[in-house]
Amino acid sequence: MTEEQNSRGMQPDRVYVMYGREVGKMVREALDTLRPFDHLPRSARIGLKPNLVVAKRSDSGATTSVALIESLVRTLKEQDFHHLTILESSGVGHSTGRAYQVTGLDKLAARCELELLDLKQTRSLKVEADGFKTRIFQKVRELDYLINLPVVKAHCQTGITCALKNLKGLLPDPEKRRFHSLGLHRPIAVLNRIIRQDLIVADGIMGDLSFEEGGTPVRMDRILIAKDPVLLDAFVADCLGYHWSEINHVSMAADLGVGLPYRNKDQIIELNRNLAPDQNFSVTSSLEHLTGHIDERQACSTCLGALIRALHRLQSRGRLSGLHQPLCIGQGFRGQPVPGLGIGTCTAECAQSVPGCPPSPVDIVKFLSAD
Repeated sequence: MTEEQNSRGMQPDRVYVMYGREVGKMVREALDTLRPFDHLPRSARIGLKPNLVVAKRSDSGATTSVALIESLVRTLKEQDFHHLTILESSGVGHSTGRAYQVTGLDKLAARCELELLDLKQTRSLKVEADGFKTRIFQKVRELDYLINLPVVKAHCQTGITCALKNLKGLLPDPEKRRFHSLGLHRPIAVLNRIIRQDLIVADGIMGDLSFEEGGTPVRMDRILIAKDPVLLDAFVADCLGYHWSEINHVSMAADLGVGLPYRNKDQIIELNRNLAPDQNFSVTSSLEHLTGHIDERQACSTCLGALIRALHRLQSRGRLSGLHQPLCIGQGFRGQPVPGLGIGTCTAECAQSVPGCPPSPVDIVKFLSAD
């Protein structure tokens, strides 16, 4: 399908791809072509939800590009949308305010006169869908239109993370922990029945294809735009070497009617095919030798991430071969007096453990080095 054929606006059963490295230009050109805001009242209260799971710059592969967000904001303002809010709640144990500072979103908010919300400092409310009860931040309910700005990344527990999982940042920390205790996948799927995202602009410029907290970034040089989070995530799964049905929260969200999965190549519209990179991308297996040391039971991503970073450091020091027993981590070990080494507060009953929720990678390295 040609660019001219696609200039009539967005279709709900399509993913639109724009290639390149000039992020601001890419976003503007894609939005000018697709015109997703034409029928939205100018008085609409619009929320922008980035991925700021940790306080790292986007070139780490962990967080949403500020250049992407700024181009989107300026496009909205030029179209007379002025009730704009950036809202986020970083991962358990991480500071949203610090993430805003490190990424530069605080400066963007000041330049563009945006409301910048640290959701961890706001109220939550009870919600329910399909028999599943949880809490979300009240501010989400006050929006008229939600734009999701995830990063295309791998995830050490769910395989991939993109549009569906990024809504987890709209939960208070206790609920994030509970989602992990329930296995993540179904809670994420149901959460997307509770919170509807109206537009997705996914950052595929620089993502980490081995680990969701960044550190080994890969250039992908593209943005993905869609209305259907199931379709988008199914396509991302395909791009990263999975069939969408292998990613449980994607298939569960499809079963719940959140959206329809990727079925054929005609659903993928390349707005500037001539700039497409030659290489394909897939999730790397660089963490497999590290996760082989871990006995993980309902662990939160931030705690597991801290352990993986610590194991990376031990490996770089040639100390990884000295680990001769599994490392216990996760809420499934709470109150369980098991032999072995425990990581985090939940493993306090292990024979030996390092405290923290999450513990820092530095403390984990010291703990394991002393063993």
